[in-house]
Amino acid sequence: MWKTLKQDIDVVFDQDPAARSYFEVILTYAGLHAIWSHRVAHWFWKKKFFFLARAVSQISRFFTGIEIHPGATIGERCFIDHGMGVVIGETCEIGNNVTLFQGVTLGGTGKEKGKRHPTLEDNTLVATGAKILGSITIGENSKVGAGSVVLQDVPVNSTVVGIPGRVVIQNGVKVPHHLDHHKMPDPVADKFKQMEQEMKNLQEEIRTLRKRSEKDGD
Repeated sequence: MWKTLKQDIDVVFDQDPAARSYFEVILTYAGLHAIWSHRVAHWFWKKKFFFLARAVSQISRFFTGIEIHPGATIGERCFIDHGMGVVIGETCEIGNNVTLFQGVTLGGTGKEKGKRHPTLEDNTLVATGAKILGSITIGENSKVGAGSVVLQDVPVNSTVVGIPGRVVIQNGVKVPHHLDHHKMPDPVADKFKQMEQEMKNLQEEIRTLRKRSEKDGD
């Protein structure tokens, strides 16, 4: 236990250059407090003291702004940096040396039972505001860009960005995504073309009616 607690503190110094002393880190780092509270809540959860586990979890949420379900599994050296708004679901599995920034959601996609939250393998990083939803796996050594929404598995050694998230770098090589911008649909232009065609049709009908009217007049 003491080894785990020391690792939780040491990872703060490794990841955050603003950390100055053990005293400061232990007393003022909400991410560290949330991790420690979760370790207590998770112990109660495994012992089937579900109410106590949820109580510890909610008290921690009140003081830290970080919500971690007591059923979630978190490995060693997990670092939550500026963690306000982080949400980690019940069946989430987080490996070792994982970094999460503020506003990250590791959530589900519905009311399904069983494994319904993401798995983050070792050495992954999830940037500010990213949402990883469903029973998917973020591969080892991968990164999820800020604001991304990831709904599918991510291979190892990858960088994912966008909504929905897509792999842009894998194994250090940029992944090509062919996109012909000149072929992109333009609904406004299409609507104008449709209106122009309708006006031509109306003009043709008017000319036809005038011709008929002139013949009838003769």
